[in-house]
Amino acid sequence: MRTVTKLVSGWTFHTSFSSELVAAAAAGEAVRLPHNAVDLDMTYFDERSFQKEFAYQYTLAWTPDMAGREVALRFDGAMANSVVWVNGQQVAAHKDGYTPFNARLTGLLKVGDNLITVKVDGSENPEIPPFGGQIDYLTYAGIYRDVWLQVTDAVSIANLKVETSNELSDTKSVTVKGFLANPTQAAFTGTALVELCSVDGAVLHQQTVDVAGAEFSASLESLTGLALWELDSPVLYVARVTLNTSAGSDQHSTRFGFRTARFTTEGFFLNGKPLKIRGLNRHQSYPYVGYAMGQRAQAKDADVMKDVLKCNLVRTSHYPQSTYFLDRCDEIGLLVFEEIPGWQHIGGQAWQDESVENVRRMVERDWNHPSIIIWGVRINESQDNHNFYTRTNAMARSLDSTRQTGGVRYIENSELLEDVYTVNDFCHVAPPEWMKGVPPTPLRQPRQVTGLAHEVPYLVTEFNGHMYPTKRIDPEDRQSEHVRRHLDVLNKAYENPVISGAIGWCMFDYNTHKDFGAGDRICHHGVMDIFREPKFAAWGYTSQCSPAEQVVLQPVTYWARGEKDRCEVLPLIVLTNCDYVELQVGDFAPKRAEPDRALYPHLPHAPVIFDSRHVNMNDLGAWGMLWRDATVTGYINGKAVSTVKLSGNPVPTTLQVEVDDTQLHAHEKDATRVIVRALDQAGRLLPFMDDVVHVQVSGAAKLLGPDLLTLKGGTTGFWLETTGAVGDISLCVSTRRMGEQRLTLQAA
Repeated sequence: MRTVTKLVSGWTFHTSFSSELVAAAAAGEAVRLPHNAVDLDMTYFDERSFQKEFAYQYTLAWTPDMAGREVALRFDGAMANSVVWVNGQQVAAHKDGYTPFNARLTGLLKVGDNLITVKVDGSENPEIPPFGGQIDYLTYAGIYRDVWLQVTDAVSIANLKVETSNELSDTKSVTVKGFLANPTQAAFTGTALVELCSVDGAVLHQQTVDVAGAEFSASLESLTGLALWELDSPVLYVARVTLNTSAGSDQHSTRFGFRTARFTTEGFFLNGKPLKIRGLNRHQSYPYVGYAMGQRAQAKDADVMKDVLKCNLVRTSHYPQSTYFLDRCDEIGLLVFEEIPGWQHIGGQAWQDESVENVRRMVERDWNHPSIIIWGVRINESQDNHNFYTRTNAMARSLDSTRQTGGVRYIENSELLEDVYTVNDFCHVAPPEWMKGVPPTPLRQPRQVTGLAHEVPYLVTEFNGHMYPTKRIDPEDRQSEHVRRHLDVLNKAYENPVISGAIGWCMFDYNTHKDFGAGDRICHHGVMDIFREPKFAAWGYTSQCSPAEQVVLQPVTYWARGEKDRCEVLPLIVLTNCDYVELQVGDFAPKRAEPDRALYPHLPHAPVIFDSRHVNMNDLGAWGMLWRDATVTGYINGKAVSTVKLSGNPVPTTLQVEVDDTQLHAHEKDATRVIVRALDQAGRLLPFMDDVVHVQVSGAAKLLGPDLLTLKGGTTGFWLETTGAVGDISLCVSTRRMGEQRLTLQAA
């Protein structure tokens, strides 16, 4: 049987690569994986600092169980153009920075210590996707995902593929295909026991098949008592295969779910039922450490997307992302649009060949995730290229006939080689020259974009974003317009049954090249900030959930007389899923308003908008009059279900420190997020509080980033990362005006 060990500690990092490192160990920095080659400041950094070669070394001790067996290192992801040597001999080379690769060590290991040397190159090599043009995101160098040591017998299971059928029937079917690794071409005979299990390991069905070649297949028919993978009940199963052959034995398993997913001219259908897609795009980057975040942080982003933002789909813009993130999407019922690496630029023949291989690697890595419903096989926002995209589509379809393909473009009349016309539509309040003869609209009609005389499956993959970047510290008027623009597009998507849905740009702010963003190396395009703290627009998504899931009541206001033009607070948007809302200011009688169905007739939950139809500014306190506290109350079925208090005299009252997790894993390179908020006496953020935050950490973790932070829009954040030690973690967060908060975490 196989043994698999994660190689977290024991790595030595070198800030440059030299040929001497191939065969000789050298002193360097002791690091743990995943690792970012160059940690960056939050703003105004030089992205060229990681665009060079780096080296990692690891001393692998020979153990008796390696004798006569297959030994390999599996790299989940390294950026980029990686080369691996063992004891001075090259054993692997892998260009792509986003998909896994193996380095076979068999026959090259000696009794005692063995030197592993890895070179990664952060340069933007024009022969490797996504490079060759400008890119609006960073491709941080380093071994930024996990590395595993795998020891197997001569013949082992390389991959499993699970294909389901009759999913909507009471009697379902599943075919499990196995692909064998046999690098020595050993002759063998044997069997494979294929078991269908619940996630807790209980065997539900099984079948034994003969194995003699490179592949095998087992079909389990007429399976009863099995549940569908649904968004609100994402039931998973396990396909476990035990291989017994004359050349050795192995066991491997994979999770999957029973579900159907189809884009049609009448919208998207999950398990035969219509579902309007409401999603956001996500980059896999984090402040300071780039891509180098482990399982907990990756999974947390999925939780935020599903539980905080109430989205039903995420697009992995613009590359395959961590399997930990995808695993969590499977577990919680979050749909995924996954795509190959790239951003607008298409390179030459070698570049295109590598991109086609990226399709293969992506599909073969991820074909069992029930959350993934479509393969993105086109370079994001690229021009048409018939021969290239014929190849990428053919590759995806040859490997997986169960999912449709899409290709994200922004041009009209684009050649449709994919199954779904997926398009970035940034026409909202576009300049007249963009939309000649067409009035401004949140979304164009599909046929206007496709140029076809008939409808095709159609999905909007980006909107807003760079058309209206909004910082957390921007004025209330811009925050309100940010909200409106997202709601306008969502409303339009819900209106048109041909449009399967809309995926906003984007989930959170992200670091980028100098060529993009606000000049500070941040694209402030998110509905959340870079720490995953909601801006007001985030609540536009959250408020679309059912009140049975969560009652949402979020006034889009700083509640300050002098913040908006003319020193008024109207119009006042309240993002909510309540039946109606009351606004009470001081002792004046409450004013009632209902969701604005005139402006947003198609949203599941239209916002409430208080304006001159409901409120006289004199009732609020015109200029020169006393400014009062206010209360916003949401009602469902005539009963008050939520209340928000707005202080007319906000003062710093509470330093709130929230940590996502207090129990961390010491043996992993584990990390958890900490959010710091400055709150007034009503518990609301103080949007213009700009105090310095001092962070002190001691014990079994370290702080990622600087220990002096600045509140932005009343909040800031950071991550704590375990060091490998076991024990308590002491955290002290303090400011000049609000004192300090102390928390204790634990690494075990």
